[in-house]
Amino acid sequence: MMMGQVTVRINGYSYSVGCEEGQEQHLQAMAQEVERRIDRIRAIGGHSGEGRLLALAALLMADEIHDLTAEKMSADTAHQLAQGRQARIENERRRDQLEHLVERAENIAAALEHD
Repeated sequence: MMMGQVTVRINGYSYSVGCEEGQEQHLQAMAQEVERRIDRIRAIGGHSGEGRLLALAALLMADEIHDLTAEKMSADTAHQLAQGRQARIENERRRDQLEHLVERAENIAAALEHD
């Protein structure tokens, strides 16, 4: 597998990073996401050292991932509940049809016995 290399800038520093061939733009976009979080931290007064800024940016991103994961899990659960509800409705409909067919068969059998 071919490996690419890209230089990203985060918080004014350049980092040379290896990546899969063709993933260079994606890696640049991810570096820009980290830079955006650093800018947000600076905007609220976090003029700390490099390590602290990066740690806070990582924590901010982890919090966003946590929220997205929780939202997805809630959406998945809602979808599963809706599917379960649909399955119950379908099962009830089929049960009613089966009961109707059984009743018809019993009526036919009773009519045949009387003939």
